[in-house]
Amino acid sequence: MKTSKIIFQTLLIAAAVVLAYFCIDSVVTPIKFEETRALREELVKKNLINIRAAQVEFKLEKGYFTADFDSLILFLQTAPKKEVLKEGRLTDKQLENGLTEAKAAKILEHAKIKAKAKAKQPFANDDELYAYVWENDREVKANGLEGFRRDTIYKNMIETLYKGEYNSDNINTITYIPFTDNKRFELEVNNGYKTSQGIPVPLFEVRAPFDSYLADLDKQELANLIDKEQKMEHYTGMKVGDINAPNNNAGNWE
Repeated sequence: MKTSKIIFQTLLIAAAVVLAYFCIDSVVTPIKFEETRALREELVKKNLINIRAAQVEFKLEKGYFTADFDSLILFLQTAPKKEVLKEGRLTDKQLENGLTEAKAAKILEHAKIKAKAKAKQPFANDDELYAYVWENDREVKANGLEGFRRDTIYKNMIETLYKGEYNSDNINTITYIPFTDNKRFELEVNNGYKTSQGIPVPLFEVRAPFDSYLADLDKQELANLIDKEQKMEHYTGMKVGDINAPNNNAGNWE
């Protein structure tokens, strides 16, 4: 009888331990899942933002978005980044008189061409050239453009966009979803989209589904997350852009 009581008590303790384990696990597992998800999504988000930056530059140059990652990477590796250095600004009065940035830049460019043609010897540098046209060109002075300067310079695209974090050799890594076996982001474009006013607006979308970068985590928690987002009619993952409507290339976390 005493032996049976001991066995019963042992089983009772074991059952209590098992029950406690499952209770603790039911609390710890969702917390751990969300913590890991948050850490991973920071890296996924980073790559999505980097791809978005590349697509924006691609469109500025080509007039459309590319649906091919290889062409996007080749663009980053070979295209220069054009920047305009600005000095001086147009006054309200100049703007009211119809002078625009484009017109002012054209006047200065024409003045520089004339100055170079007239000069007996080459100008030592652009500073010297601008100083000359500001002082001597009638059209420049008539439009009050002394001190106004706009220069287009060209820089390395990758270094400019990513501040030295990537180079030509490793820039391709932004196209891969972190925490996957080198699985690339899903990329789609809609270059034929037009607004209700008939204005063409090229669109793109880059996606990383939950079941790519969270695939090795708790299956039930992943299923719960996907089910929750589907019920709310949200995309089940992270993405930037939208191929169905303009959204300023925003991420779905923004």
